[in-house]
Amino acid sequence: MTVVHLPGTGEVRVAYAIGRKVGPAVVRNKVRRRLRAAVRELDRSSGGLPTGAYLISLRPEAAGRSYAELRRDLERSVAALADAHPPSGEVAR
Repeated sequence: MTVVHLPGTGEVRVAYAIGRKVGPAVVRNKVRRRLRAAVRELDRSSGGLPTGAYLISLRPEAAGRSYAELRRDLERSVAALADAHPPSGEVAR
């Protein structure tokens, strides 16, 4: 899983890049639904995601991942983004 964040103001927008290599449409839609639920849950539980646009890209291995595994991967990716780009006024160490 790869997550790219473009900071912005106002709202959180999320796009999903799930290619045909992940599987047929039924599988891609199932993974997308799981990711949408994980994003909603993560946004509500951690005090909210930083505003801006997110692009979540998946590899074919994502088709075999459970909801819990996808959520954990998403949490790690978002945490890595936060570590790489601290809020304004803060210095990364």
